[in-house]
Amino acid sequence: MAEKRKVCVLGATGVGKTSLVARFVRSIFSEDYRTTIGVTIETRRVRCDEGELDLILWDLSGEDEFQAVQISYLHGSAGWLLVVDGTRRITAETGLRLLATARAAVGDVPTVVVLNKADLAVAWDIDDATEARLRRAGLWVTRTSAKTGAGVEGAFRALTRAMIATDAPLWRG
Repeated sequence: MAEKRKVCVLGATGVGKTSLVARFVRSIFSEDYRTTIGVTIETRRVRCDEGELDLILWDLSGEDEFQAVQISYLHGSAGWLLVVDGTRRITAETGLRLLATARAAVGDVPTVVVLNKADLAVAWDIDDATEARLRRAGLWVTRTSAKTGAGVEGAFRALTRAMIATDAPLWRG
């Protein structure tokens, strides 16, 4: 039986958190947009050279001017997937604020930043300076597309490796 780790998927409203989780867990993508209310929980086993983990994925509602992430949902996290919409630079600022709030509330855990919607290259709004700023914050940054699946598997595997390497806390839910 694989060890379990809780992963919270964080980001602004509409960045593609739910679509990334659906692509990763069920290999599907839907054009229908549905706002997550509260949290949706999914699971998937991940195998990599370093070991095997059952990821308990907490897809949190997005942060925007009307709602804030429920800090209580972050407790017990072993890792965070911070999702930024590559077509909306402002979501990087929201993501960094969320990360600071999460770290202040529960400490630092392995984090992977995904610049999502890489399939929309013609509308890309994240510039090199913004991406460099994320890296300077000590974050592992990669590009993904929930629509095509590009980079999704790699992002979750990178987070899994980081959680194994840091001996992140087990999920006892």
